[in-house]
Amino acid sequence: MFERLADLETELQKLEARLPEVYAAGDQAAVREAGKRHSDLAPVVESYRSYTATERDLVEARELLHAEGDPEMRDFLKGEVEVLQARLAQIETDLKEMLLPSDPNDGRNVIVEIRGAEGGEEANLFARDLFQMYQRLADRQGWRMEVLGSDVSPMGGFNEISFQLRGATAWTRMHLEGGPHRVQRVPVTESQGRIHTSSATVTVLPEADEVDVQVDPNDLRIDVYRSSGPGGQSVNTTDSAVRITHVPTGLVVAMQDEKSQIQNRAKAMQVLRSRLLKMEQDKVSAELSATRRSQVGGGGRSEKIRTYNYKENRITDHRIRLTLYSLDRVLGSGDLDEIVDGLLAAERAEQLGEGGIFDDSDDE
Repeated sequence: MFERLADLETELQKLEARLPEVYAAGDQAAVREAGKRHSDLAPVVESYRSYTATERDLVEARELLHAEGDPEMRDFLKGEVEVLQARLAQIETDLKEMLLPSDPNDGRNVIVEIRGAEGGEEANLFARDLFQMYQRLADRQGWRMEVLGSDVSPMGGFNEISFQLRGATAWTRMHLEGGPHRVQRVPVTESQGRIHTSSATVTVLPEADEVDVQVDPNDLRIDVYRSSGPGGQSVNTTDSAVRITHVPTGLVVAMQDEKSQIQNRAKAMQVLRSRLLKMEQDKVSAELSATRRSQVGGGGRSEKIRTYNYKENRITDHRIRLTLYSLDRVLGSGDLDEIVDGLLAAERAEQLGEGGIFDDSDDE
């Protein structure tokens, strides 16, 4: 690590030496690039210099302690050594965090897809509850939400729904929501009052721009058909629905919510590009942690990242073994802060090599 830090210090010195030349040239792109690199390097190098200075002070304090014969002075120097050791350890921890690779998706908007999985209509109703929870979370975070497409089930749940979240922190605070979510409650369809277990899957995709993913039109099969289900007067009477199949990967995206075929096609392409971007990122990633596993899995009730137990007002995130008895607040107001903060802390600890994220034990 320290060899790399020394190289970064050298890079910063060279960059600072040529900054006047960059500014004088008037190339705004070069100015922005140099400015960004300087802002990235400066705090790291500053901490590195603080580390080396503290390390020198610690060596000097130890030498003085070794040579000192006066008891009072030795006690003072022992205290000074302890302070410097603690400071050195803290700076080292800070440096490790600074050197963590940045997430390439930070700052991106996200596309979220929720589908009812096991449990029939109860799973679809739970999918609707999850959508409403994220809707309230978006309000709390100041994100903008736009529904891209939905398939409403007979009782008002969602067979599936996809939506976009726009906000600078959307990916950071949403990317660990992907996976199977399990609910334990008495369904509205249950006449005997028995608790059932159902599940819905959540997929979180970084929104891709056209420049991120180049899609060859020759790789697409586009079908248009008449929309079904509730809608405006023209939704069910014209061939406005669009289904796009990306032939090389087999990915299929269908949209029918808009009255215009053009609008449905644009939304379908938006989702398709995001899925392709995520697929490519997962393919090139060498990490084997649980954050890189398939988010949806089989959608089974035993494959879950989180359980929502209505009877006990309990929500449990099994990856970090965190249990809260505030299900009403989480679902009712989208207050996921404690869970999300815990997940992000565990993710950071794993990156720092301090232990694994996502416990595999099967908690209830």
